[in-house]
Amino acid sequence: MRVYWADHRIWPHGGWMSNGIGWLNALPPDQAERELLTCCASPRWARTVASGLPYADAAVLIETATAAVRELAWPDVEAALAAHPRIGDRAETKGPHGLSEREAAWSRSEQSGAADADTAVLAALAQGNRDYEQRFGHVFLIRAAGRDAAEMLVELHKRLGNPPEVERDVVRDQLAEITGLRVAKLVEGHS
Repeated sequence: MRVYWADHRIWPHGGWMSNGIGWLNALPPDQAERELLTCCASPRWARTVASGLPYADAAVLIETATAAVRELAWPDVEAALAAHPRIGDRAETKGPHGLSEREAAWSRSEQSGAADADTAVLAALAQGNRDYEQRFGHVFLIRAAGRDAAEMLVELHKRLGNPPEVERDVVRDQLAEITGLRVAKLVEGHS
């Protein structure tokens, strides 16, 4: 028998507060996985996080989600990377990424700092993306939320000098940050 959390609970400080995850806790595992895949496109990650349902609150869910990203084997990280457009590219709901409307909207919002960049910075980002992909074999991933294009370009150039094993750790950390933000958005969108 499976027990699901209610949409509201009594918090220690008193009063009622929506924990925002009752809807997710109530989903069958396969549906929960589909929802979670919009936050991180690794099927193994989604299964791992869904297997922990029900979660007491959003903070525990986010902590579990980010820890699970850091534990992914590299092929699972690559599966997640395949769903991320290049920095400076417009996220679309069709094409090679196959993003859902939610994922595309989140990506556009996260990369909004690159949207206002001048053409020279955008051209440098495009070239940097190509150089990075040639060196490491995957898209340059950075938590773009809260960063402008120039800052992301500096970080891209810095990371081009990383040894591959160091860069993999950096990518995992960036993916964990992005995933944590997206899980929070997923929960907020339903509270």
